[in-house]
Amino acid sequence: MLVFSAADFEDFLEPRPDLAPGMEDELERVVRHLVEHRWPFRLHATYNESISRMLDVFEKVNRDIPFNGLHWFFDHAKTITEANIERVKALGGGLTVQHRIAFQGEYFVDRYGKEAAKQTPPVARMLEAGVPVGLGTDATRVASYTPWTALYWLVSGRTVGGMQLYDDNARIDCETALMLWTKGSAWFSSKQSAKGEIKVGQLADLVLLSKDFFSVPEEEIKGIESVLTLVDGNVVYAAGSFTPLAPPPVPVLPEWSPVVTVPGHYRSAPPRGCRRYTSAAAPAACTATPMMSRASHRCRCQTITCSGVRWAVPVLRFK
Repeated sequence: MLVFSAADFEDFLEPRPDLAPGMEDELERVVRHLVEHRWPFRLHATYNESISRMLDVFEKVNRDIPFNGLHWFFDHAKTITEANIERVKALGGGLTVQHRIAFQGEYFVDRYGKEAAKQTPPVARMLEAGVPVGLGTDATRVASYTPWTALYWLVSGRTVGGMQLYDDNARIDCETALMLWTKGSAWFSSKQSAKGEIKVGQLADLVLLSKDFFSVPEEEIKGIESVLTLVDGNVVYAAGSFTPLAPPPVPVLPEWSPVVTVPGHYRSAPPRGCRRYTSAAAPAACTATPMMSRASHRCRCQTITCSGVRWAVPVLRFK
């Protein structure tokens, strides 16, 4: 956040925020300072209305102090228009995209309509314009760190709830989506010559996946995991048949984290360590009783009912 007045937010349950009237003056002073010192910068901007006003400031500064190749970019850019994409390109900027819409697409449609959602965000148009584009998760504010839900959304055009957001012309093929995560995102740290591709001279960071991202059905993309991860050429994670190569486990911090007792909590299926039992009386809808209590630090079992199957899940209580 460069200045507080120049930050909007991306909760689609809430109305679009209007930036403060004096935002431009505050932002201009900061951006001038950054450009004068040739310091790269980024700015959180979800809505096109915010982006338009910010670009007015950037263009004003650029007339006096040319950006001239300085790396800068907008995060999110959910509703950016083609006109503003071209303005970003003219200033040498980039756009990073995260997948909040995969979780809140239904809310966005309720508020703005299905037609508006078809280009939210307009990733295909960004790529057609030739603007640098990077893909991320915004973990852990928007989602977990795993990239596969984001890749599923971008490739399938669907929310995690299954609603079809995008027409075919707005969807991204697997190869392009993966490029945005790797080579595309390297631009934003000015490291495109050092990482993002598997080739001689670049950092030896890579993963061996549980399934072939390029051939699995779209619905299975969300469940892909690493079975072998190398960073700087060294094994940092291994699972399945590669488990003997795994380094000693990293201690869980904080020690009361649920992952201590509920490994695999991020999977769509109930996590390992759950005790399954069925109940004919269980409702079809998903229900869950409150999962946290401040009474003690002990572990207890939490009962969750989903689609007629009940799962006993160990859950920590917090002091």
